[in-house]
Amino acid sequence: MNEEKYADKPREIAAIDLGSNSFHMVVARVVGQSLQIISRHKQRVRLASGLDDQRNLNNASINRGIECLGMFAERLQGFSEENVRVAATFTLREAKNSHIFLQRAQNVFPYPIEVIPGVEEARLIYLGVSHTQPGEGRKLVIDIGGGSTELVIGKKFTASLTNSKRMGCVSYNERFFKDGQISIKRFASAQIAAELKLESIVRQYQRFGWEEVVGSSGTIKAIREVLVANGHDDGIITRKRLDNLIGTVLTFKSVDTLELPGLSEDRRPVFTAGLAILSGVFQAFNIEKMVYSDGALREGLLYEMEDRFQHSDIRTRTAEGLAERYHIDKQHADNVQQAAEILYLQAEPQLKPKKAELSILLSWAALLHEVGLSISHSGFHKHSAYILQNTNMPGFNQEQQTVLATLTRFHRKTLKLADMPEFTLFKQKHIFPLIRALRLACVLNVQRSGDPVPDVNLTINDDAWSLRFPDGWLQRNRLLAADLEAEKGYWDAVGWTLCIEE
Repeated sequence: MNEEKYADKPREIAAIDLGSNSFHMVVARVVGQSLQIISRHKQRVRLASGLDDQRNLNNASINRGIECLGMFAERLQGFSEENVRVAATFTLREAKNSHIFLQRAQNVFPYPIEVIPGVEEARLIYLGVSHTQPGEGRKLVIDIGGGSTELVIGKKFTASLTNSKRMGCVSYNERFFKDGQISIKRFASAQIAAELKLESIVRQYQRFGWEEVVGSSGTIKAIREVLVANGHDDGIITRKRLDNLIGTVLTFKSVDTLELPGLSEDRRPVFTAGLAILSGVFQAFNIEKMVYSDGALREGLLYEMEDRFQHSDIRTRTAEGLAERYHIDKQHADNVQQAAEILYLQAEPQLKPKKAELSILLSWAALLHEVGLSISHSGFHKHSAYILQNTNMPGFNQEQQTVLATLTRFHRKTLKLADMPEFTLFKQKHIFPLIRALRLACVLNVQRSGDPVPDVNLTINDDAWSLRFPDGWLQRNRLLAADLEAEKGYWDAVGWTLCIEE
């Protein structure tokens, strides 16, 4: 009977947002067609305040973050890796030494941490808002975090315009209110700086249009709570109410003396900076009113974890959209993709979850390895790597984009392995078989004849790869045999072994 109860137990999933100001964790139970939130946890970490002028995190901020992750790990005991998703945002995107934080985190926190690009953060925030804020019309969603502000226009569950700007309540507090002093001049400087940050996107957003403005996350929540405590029970943030609140805040001379009904002690140090940013957003976009949504990045992560929300489909649409935009030779890409998948499956017949993920990334890299041809044939593998590393790719985190860029960068010519980037979710030794499989798949299809690649048997012995071709095939395909010999030379140069046999 106990076993039956256990089998019927609803699935529990957790999402964690490693923000610049706070770390948040939300745990939910999957019940039928909906998610039931069962617990929320929040720790004020102020990671962004630990960034120095060289964009390195200091030890104190790293220690605060690691301590928080240790506490979160206690709550997640018994959760399998596929039921936990962790996203790191602005500060860990920016920090040059973020790898130190991520390495130390592995000692106390047994789940992979994804560092996500700003536009991916914006998309996930919109997903969280759209699932928790009903409405059919087009929404402008604004989320002011500790280090960045995300702005998204979308309808229903689809984000159409996504942007992330480098301004947040912690970073603006450090910049404009570092010594804790409040003045009209300082506030105006922060507000104008926010407006200038938004200047480049305002017209595009206004042309697109929206029916409703929705705010999410801590800064906007704190402003709403102060307005409610001052008698505005509907919780709507209007321009007039915002201006009145600014007038009240400017009667205080320092953050230490700032006392407002509804303002929590832990939010007080960054409240003025967040208020200045929101005022700048209202001014730049000519907003009259904003409603608040409890949904945000972590809710977006939760909803996307469920299979029916088809995270893989989002990435597939992204990859196929790039292939179309850069006029990829689809037949050739499909042939390379198929050959690469066959070789990798022979190299890694037991695809555990992490290697299964790498197999999918290899497939997309094979599809997109020639996007750089749109720039120039000369060095197009380098152009491809640049495009895949720096393009907005919905559904992909930063490390996944780095894997795609790495595979395309090393799919041909000299193997400059010293130029390989550092990885945190994966290890370099896991990337090498992907590079080898993609390189061989490209060589086997280099003539673009469209003819099927022969049945090639791959065997691996002490890391040496041996390709066995059907009898006489290499004799009948001497040009391709010569290309394989050249490929052997590239492998030899970095200590890899490739054997070609019939």
